[in-house]
Amino acid sequence: MYTFAPRKNTNMGLQCGIVGLPNVGKSTLFNALTSAGALAANYPFATKDPNIGVITVPDSRLDALAAIVNPQRVQPTTVDIVDIAGLIKGASKGEGLGNQFLANIREVDAIIHVVRAFDDDNVVHVDGSIDPVRDKEIVDTELILKDIETVEKRLDRLRKQSKTGDKEILRELEFGDQLLKHLESGKTARSFIRDEETALYIKNSLILTGKPVLYVCNVDESSIHTGNHHTQKFIEFVKPENAQVLLISAGIEAEITELPEEDRAGFFSDLGLTEPGTFKISRAAYNLLELITYFTAGVKEVRAWTIKKGMKAPQAAGVIHTDFEKGFIRAEVIHYDDYIHYKSESAVKSAGKMNTEGKEYIVQDGDVMHFLFNV
Repeated sequence: MYTFAPRKNTNMGLQCGIVGLPNVGKSTLFNALTSAGALAANYPFATKDPNIGVITVPDSRLDALAAIVNPQRVQPTTVDIVDIAGLIKGASKGEGLGNQFLANIREVDAIIHVVRAFDDDNVVHVDGSIDPVRDKEIVDTELILKDIETVEKRLDRLRKQSKTGDKEILRELEFGDQLLKHLESGKTARSFIRDEETALYIKNSLILTGKPVLYVCNVDESSIHTGNHHTQKFIEFVKPENAQVLLISAGIEAEITELPEEDRAGFFSDLGLTEPGTFKISRAAYNLLELITYFTAGVKEVRAWTIKKGMKAPQAAGVIHTDFEKGFIRAEVIHYDDYIHYKSESAVKSAGKMNTEGKEYIVQDGDVMHFLFNV
């Protein structure tokens, strides 16, 4: 099997982009997620330049560790969110803000696709009626058309290079031809992925429809628990994609952010909620980017650190500081459940539950770690 070398990614600055048609609630949701105050207006193209914000990822494990250690500060992990301009038919040919939209979406690592699933005559729809399935297909079609253009250009280059007989180039050319036929049949690149090799090929080809996706149905207050006829139709339509679908009311989320902290629990209770919908989106975005969390726990700080799933201990140490990775000696690792059970690091050590791990250790989600390194 041939392998397509992954592009270098030396930092954890991964981003999720919020996309969708104009006036589906993207910017309202972005404001609720980030409290960044992005413009949310009732007319198309209110968002021209992408707004970038940072959202905290709620994690009850961090709170539990902090309750045991009682540190001076607690630092949660975060995800970058980008609010991208609304897309319309013809975006792949530059209609509306199409070129800008496509350039912005190319830069993000995963997609939060917002569709409108509520009726409100006071909020105009760019296509005049409410149909989340149609809206999704418009976005998909424009992205697929752009992907076809991208793949065709890549194939032109590969055909010229293939005259050398290089097996790697010939293999990539074969994949490209298969992908082009797949896209031309109206299917996204995500559905082309069938194994690790095709997944890596899609990831390295800057294909828009190959990015992992989370769907958010923006609903009214009465539909946040059970949905409505719009969401039922949409959920059924996207079933073959095996993508997560969340029901969120952007309007309610915006109201929550304006309330004092002490009033929010009562507001949740009145709506039959246990937490803001934005928390669900934060966690889903984190998972979508294939991120996991490890912790450091000391009296000065209990902190959650973000790493890519599958990272080894030296790479994880390098997220704290590059010197930690360069001079890595070993890692002392406590599994989260053991830390919670024994209530302190010293008790964990006494019970023989602290492990010493070397350079090949693959960090597990929830590990509590201490790194030893040479300066």
